[in-house]
Amino acid sequence: MKSTKNNIPRQLPVAIVGMGCLFPKSTGLKAYWRLLFNGEDAITDVPESHWSWKDFFDSDPKKPDHVYCKRGGFVPPLSFDPTEFGIPPSSLEATDTSQLLGLVVAKKALEDAFNKKDDAFNRNRTSVILGVTGTQELVIPLGARLGHPIWRSALEDSGIDPHKTEEVIQKISDSYVSWQENSFPGLLGNVVAGRISNRLDLGGTNCVVDAACASSMSAIHLGVMELISGRSDTVITGGVDMLNDIFMHMCFSKTMVLSPTGDARPFSQDADGTVLGEGIGLFILKRLEDAQKDGNRIYAVIKGVGSSSDGKSQSIYAPNAKGQAKALKMAYDEAGIDPSTVELIEAHGTGTKVGDEVEFQALKGLFGQPDNHHRRCALGSVKSMIGHTKAAAGAAGLIKAALAVYHKVLPPTLKVHEPDPKLNIHKSPFYLNTQSRPWFSKKEHPRRAGVSAFGFGGSNFHVVIEEYRKQKEKISWDGSKEIIAFSALNQHQLKQDVQRFKTFVDNASSHEDISAKAAKTRNDFSAKDPYRLLLVLEPSNDVIGLLDRAVHALEDNSSQEAWQFENMFYGGPEPSGKMAFIFPGQGSQYVNMGRDLVCFSPDAMNVIERANKTFESTGCLTDHIYPLSSQDKKDRHLQEETLRKTDIAQPAIGAISMAMLKILQYFGLQPDAVCGHSFGELSALCAAGWIDLESFLSLAITRGRLMAEVGDNNDQDNGGMLAVKAPLDELEKLIKDTKTDVILANRNSPTQGVLSGSLDALAGAEETCREKGFRTVRLPVSAAFHSPLVQHAKKPFLQALENINILPSDIPVFSNTTGSSYPSDPEKAKQLLGDHLLSPVDFVSEIKNLFNMGVRTFVEVGPKSILTGLVKSILEGQNFKAVSLDKAFGKQSGITDLAQTLALVASLGHFVDLSAWDPQDKSATKQRMSIWLSGVNYRDRKAEVRGQGSVVRSQWSEVGSRESDDRGQRSDVGKHELENKKPVIKTGIKEENTPSEQPVIRPNHRKIGSKNIQQNPDTMKTKQPQNNITLEALQVLQDGLKSMQALQKQTAETHQ
Repeated sequence: MKSTKNNIPRQLPVAIVGMGCLFPKSTGLKAYWRLLFNGEDAITDVPESHWSWKDFFDSDPKKPDHVYCKRGGFVPPLSFDPTEFGIPPSSLEATDTSQLLGLVVAKKALEDAFNKKDDAFNRNRTSVILGVTGTQELVIPLGARLGHPIWRSALEDSGIDPHKTEEVIQKISDSYVSWQENSFPGLLGNVVAGRISNRLDLGGTNCVVDAACASSMSAIHLGVMELISGRSDTVITGGVDMLNDIFMHMCFSKTMVLSPTGDARPFSQDADGTVLGEGIGLFILKRLEDAQKDGNRIYAVIKGVGSSSDGKSQSIYAPNAKGQAKALKMAYDEAGIDPSTVELIEAHGTGTKVGDEVEFQALKGLFGQPDNHHRRCALGSVKSMIGHTKAAAGAAGLIKAALAVYHKVLPPTLKVHEPDPKLNIHKSPFYLNTQSRPWFSKKEHPRRAGVSAFGFGGSNFHVVIEEYRKQKEKISWDGSKEIIAFSALNQHQLKQDVQRFKTFVDNASSHEDISAKAAKTRNDFSAKDPYRLLLVLEPSNDVIGLLDRAVHALEDNSSQEAWQFENMFYGGPEPSGKMAFIFPGQGSQYVNMGRDLVCFSPDAMNVIERANKTFESTGCLTDHIYPLSSQDKKDRHLQEETLRKTDIAQPAIGAISMAMLKILQYFGLQPDAVCGHSFGELSALCAAGWIDLESFLSLAITRGRLMAEVGDNNDQDNGGMLAVKAPLDELEKLIKDTKTDVILANRNSPTQGVLSGSLDALAGAEETCREKGFRTVRLPVSAAFHSPLVQHAKKPFLQALENINILPSDIPVFSNTTGSSYPSDPEKAKQLLGDHLLSPVDFVSEIKNLFNMGVRTFVEVGPKSILTGLVKSILEGQNFKAVSLDKAFGKQSGITDLAQTLALVASLGHFVDLSAWDPQDKSATKQRMSIWLSGVNYRDRKAEVRGQGSVVRSQWSEVGSRESDDRGQRSDVGKHELENKKPVIKTGIKEENTPSEQPVIRPNHRKIGSKNIQQNPDTMKTKQPQNNITLEALQVLQDGLKSMQALQKQTAETHQ
């Protein structure tokens, strides 16, 4: 009897309470989020440490024993301290790097979940269930070493002298890691989980599962079931895959699934295959009710897991839409969630045409057609950034999705110039999100995402997650921008502090050390000290070079009170004066304005959420500020035109300005006075506390609507506006002499004004201006703002003001109309604000009066930096500073703009709470020994034929180099101490039962320098004997490896 009933109970909610990862260009969660948010491409040419493309690459895919793709995703080196885990260094060569790095990432994930508190979870009821493919990289050199009978036979048959034969065999053998007692466990995939359980003293289930490229998702599936069944209280699960050597590339290459152009482009018209990656992604899971009870931080909630097999089909490795759809449906049925409420799908998306088209067909079958032609769900694949990490691929996608719902950001997918036309994506509910966007909540449901992973053999998995809290809780620090702050009583001390920091950096072992030291400088900084220097460190910066330039700048500019060079900000003992915030008006808006800052700050996002709620009767404001990504130029132009509409532009500018204000307030900045330009005056009143945020948002919407309605009145000439580049006195004389029916509506700067008037009058004024050689530009506005032609908007605006409480504060607000501060009487203030609609804007007088009251620092708060330029023109020749929080208006990171603004303001002696900038973990423990590991297995330098010294990298240019005489080893302990003293391990881990012989650990003095150290194949290869005997022997070795190559050929065929 056939049963269709699903006997598995409805999914018990499971919480993701911790995560850890190691992926290309990402040594941890912060770095991975930075990569995801910024849309960074981590695909590179294969490093010499893995294999030499000169030996194996050929563009001809049919050439025997060669690969046609030499690019992929490779993890950066990671510092590993074997003593921390009780692992003798002598066993490292016999241990696959997947086991060692898996141990590091598991420890980081537990620390992330439980804040380094050993008693925060029951170790005896903690299971380790991982996705790991059966063969680890270590088996290949160990197996190859056993080919000596074949080599000997070939050499003897070739008539080679027996003595020379043995010499050649020994040379070949020495190039491979040798067999020892630890080799067998060191090469086994299941010991990846076993070593974690053993070293971290965990007593629950310990196993691995292999479902090819769905391995990590199958492990998560089993981990969830482990929690549901009550067998465990905590589960460490995910995927581990460090196998990215020439053998794996050969397997995929001979099945013709790699990209010949070296990039994975999921769902793109020019997709031509995948590229391989390596990585580890681990999760700490608990039952949701337990996580809530224990007060754990929750990244996301797993609501459902669907799994299926393709059943009987044409091929064991061909993707099957029906099978995939079955897993999708099971996941959403189990979760009790309508797929139409899901707004992010992290697809399997390998970049192969057939695979992506089949997957899209399955998704479209479940998600249906777009609602009213509205595409609602972002579609992407992290493989476009880091490559296909195989057994860890599902984990990479799930971490991306979990971070997305946690940070409330829709991350991008890369390398989509045009969507694959076969997908007909415009007729689906999906769109390809090509840049990060704030993810705003819907009233009807929480933020939700789905993640897929499919493996060869017809293994299909899909996981549904949703956010735990609707409000963004914490700033999304990614560690990419550092502020280094120095303050001192004299210049000599300041210079010494910089030199000491440089010495520290010179000897630091990682960028984490530098971040911690930079945080200390921020904590110690005092704006009251007479001499102040702040540096902003970006990913592309050379930290040593920046410090050197700072020292030279201090010496060369010692007589100056204040100076700024690129990412360097200095202030001396002269009084800083007062600070004013200035707010822009209409014309400053642009699509994606404030994007980085809104994604970064919970306070900023909350402002925009509240603006959405106020605006909801006429739609969603953020649909216009942050519209869907589009590859179509016409779509993008339409988006820009829509945002220019007055009824949208004004509330949008106001919301972004207030969001930026909240960020400055978070860092402790308080103005002494405020002003705005045109609409910006309303923002200034809110910033000074004269009106509350809700009232401000309501007024912004009303003002924008009224001004738009003026332009919509076709029964009369509503006029227009003309910007003129000319001295203001000449413009005033022109108006007087020609008796033109226009007014000088904006006095923006001494050499720039804006005329308002009827269309006929503007045409005449424009002609006169051109005759005098004045440059003119017609402004794209619907009416003659700030003129009597908008008189009929005043009355309804005053009526709206009747419902608003204006409460004067200690912060004066300067008026465009009078040039002086607003009256303290609320009724007079309302009248002035009502008159503002049709009164000229005298920005010149306003700024001059602010300067006269002692303001010397002007900070523009809002989109673009238009007002900053006007202030500089108005006060030319005076001693002041003007800066915009959005000076690059989206052309560089908004976080960089923020860091530079804070650094400038602090250098001028104004209070800035720099301790709030990216606080660092103070409980980090110093490593006793540092051995640098990457995706390639560890080799002792003396045993290598081909030396591959690891290079320590960080996000800041090059953060270090290493002495070439000792590959990847640095130690603060000597041989005697290793032999006679047990390592001090916080978790109480005992040393593994291994042979007592220890290698001599030579000190290695790593330096974090300005020099860009690259792996040079010519300097890293030990000279090879150039004779036919060796070449013949190597050819015999290659032939012997062919049989091993067949072992994994089927695994790769899944991507055909």
